[in-house]
Amino acid sequence: MAEEQFTETGFWNKIKLFGRQAGREVVERALWLYYAAQKPNTPKWAKSVILGALAYFISPLDAIPDLTPLVGFTDDLGALAAALTMVTLYIDDEVKSLAADKMAHWFGDEPTTP
Repeated sequence: MAEEQFTETGFWNKIKLFGRQAGREVVERALWLYYAAQKPNTPKWAKSVILGALAYFISPLDAIPDLTPLVGFTDDLGALAAALTMVTLYIDDEVKSLAADKMAHWFGDEPTTP
C-alpha cells in the first residue's frame, strides 16, 4: 500500500536533495499534499490518494528519472496534480499557509501562485 511506501524521512530528504532542481511548483504541490495528509479531518480515502502520490514523488524509480535534464520532474508533477484534483477540498487556507511558510523559508519570498 502507498501508506507503507511513503515515509516522512524520505519525503523531507527528497525535498532537501532535489527541491531546487524540482522547482517551486513541484515542491509547493508536494507540500500542499503533505500538510493536507497531516490534518485529522482529512478522510482516510483522501489520505490514501495523497500518500500514493507522495510515495511516487519520493520513489527513486520514476517513469522519467529525476536526474533527466529539463523533464525529470514532469511525471512527479503529473502525479501530484492528479492527486490534488481528487483531494482539492482538503487543500484549504491553513494547508496553503503552512506550505507558503515553508516555501518562503526554502526559496525566499517570491510567490509561486498569483
